[in-house]
Amino acid sequence: MRTALFISAAVASLSLMACSQKTEDHTAAAADQAGAAASSAAQDTANNANAAADHTADAVGAAERKTDAAADAAAKTH
Repeated sequence: MRTALFISAAVASLSLMACSQKTEDHTAAAADQAGAAASSAAQDTANNANAAADHTADAVGAAERKTDAAADAAAKTH
């Protein structure tokens, strides 16, 4: 009787350990995926910031050209 109880306890313990290991593996995989997603989001943010800076520089250049053209037109009329 004690042997059967001991074997049952051992089997239950091994089952819990296997479940615990599976949970640990899933948790590690989820953490890896979260890290990859955060890294991807940071890269996307950096790319978007660079694109915004490029567009701002283009807009400033266009504004300067229009200002110069307006100044030239004003100088010709006076």
